[in-house]
Amino acid sequence: MNHHHDDSGNDSHDATLSALTRDERRIFQRLNRRQFLGTTAAGTLAALAGSEPVMVRAEGVSAPRAATADAVIVLWMAGGMAQTETFDPKRYTPYAPGVPISDVLSSFPTIDTAVDHIKFTSGLERIGSVIDRGAVIRTFQAADLGFILHSRHQYHWHTGYVPPQPMAMPHIGAYVSRTLGPREPDMPAFITIGQTVEGAGEIGTLKAFHTAGFLGTEHGPFLIVDPQDAASAVRPPKELGPARFQSRRQLFEQLLAQEPVHQYGSDFQRESLVRALDGADRLLRSPSSRAFDLALEPEASYKAYDTGRFGRGCLLARRLVEAGARYVEVTSEYIPFVNWDSHEHGHSRADAMKALIDAPVAQLIRDLEQRGLLDRTLVVLASEFGRDAVTEGKVGKEVKDQAINIPRVMSDPRHYGMHRHFTAAGSVLMFGGGVKKGFVYGKTAEERPCTTVENPVPVENLHASIFHALGIPADTSYTVERRPVYVTKDGKGKPVTALFG
Repeated sequence: MNHHHDDSGNDSHDATLSALTRDERRIFQRLNRRQFLGTTAAGTLAALAGSEPVMVRAEGVSAPRAATADAVIVLWMAGGMAQTETFDPKRYTPYAPGVPISDVLSSFPTIDTAVDHIKFTSGLERIGSVIDRGAVIRTFQAADLGFILHSRHQYHWHTGYVPPQPMAMPHIGAYVSRTLGPREPDMPAFITIGQTVEGAGEIGTLKAFHTAGFLGTEHGPFLIVDPQDAASAVRPPKELGPARFQSRRQLFEQLLAQEPVHQYGSDFQRESLVRALDGADRLLRSPSSRAFDLALEPEASYKAYDTGRFGRGCLLARRLVEAGARYVEVTSEYIPFVNWDSHEHGHSRADAMKALIDAPVAQLIRDLEQRGLLDRTLVVLASEFGRDAVTEGKVGKEVKDQAINIPRVMSDPRHYGMHRHFTAAGSVLMFGGGVKKGFVYGKTAEERPCTTVENPVPVENLHASIFHALGIPADTSYTVERRPVYVTKDGKGKPVTALFG
């Protein structure tokens, strides 16, 4: 939603900004960047106008259970991770000019892992070495949303609802924050790491689900784009004393008074915004802010994660969970036609992404285990859908690739690997949080199309499984404007109990 101000409002806004010195404007920008407050722009008027949502649990449908996890780390493989190139290997076909592309099921050889009956593809040796601490779901099924678009599927995965919706739907992390509350009072309950939400591309859609929606600003994501710079988001300048800090707070409140949430919002939404600002203030003054500073990590530990921004994000996630964060998401970042979004050079792109994730994901699992945190921390590695070389979308439906015209036979390395979006099967890893160890759930066909043949897991059941570990029934709902909104679609998500031992 675009901010609306009349001319007098703009003048007042500019006057308030001009009252700040250059350093003071920098403080304002830092506070704004924290996203405690920035999520107001993503809310719809319906969300802004709503009263406080009331949590309801349906009696006799899904009773609360003892939680097996206190925290969640989601490792988001943005862009569509090819399942047969990663955690669900099929017959390997090496590159050679003239080979029919339809013959290529996996462009990487199969490797052994720490569990005899679990195989991965080459390049994932380190994650394979810790799969005895977790489980593989091979039959995640993205919904049939008509057009298979990253924006729609990412929104669906993160909120549980198919866009468009009549109100701003909360991110799953916001549901966790609102339902369970913070683990530590000074630490944001919901933190996301690695995704840019400013600029071109599909930023509007990314913003649409990086929000707490009707749950209130205080439950929205604390957004860290670059983990290397995380400390600067929670560290006020040394020269800013208590008096100046308070005066800057007052100036900031003047700016907020001109935001849509204050002009059009309900008392609940305005109060939630103030609570979010109070939380930002507490974090600035709290020892918990040290968790954001990667410079405090021992050099050897830092290097074990340092494969790039995603790897450093995994390190930051570990530090934040140690310090009391409730839900942390680390993304390889969604950028159209970049990273896992491999519409060409599928093999080499997958190879590069494996090098980015293999060491830090394995190190994260080992570090959580060593610190006694893995048993109570659920780690989920997932993507919006899988990929196939020749089949776009549902089984039997083939359409021309939008990015490149893939020929029938390989004539160029860019045609080698998985290119097209595939919703009929995808892989998810789960570690800790009560999940069985060395376990495989679901089965896909050995020949194309490598669709689900046993135990499909749709989005609502995957979400229900995450909530199950946290002790949240899948039919938990919030009453919003006299209508129930469930944490899983219509409250009908069913946890995959076979995953838990």
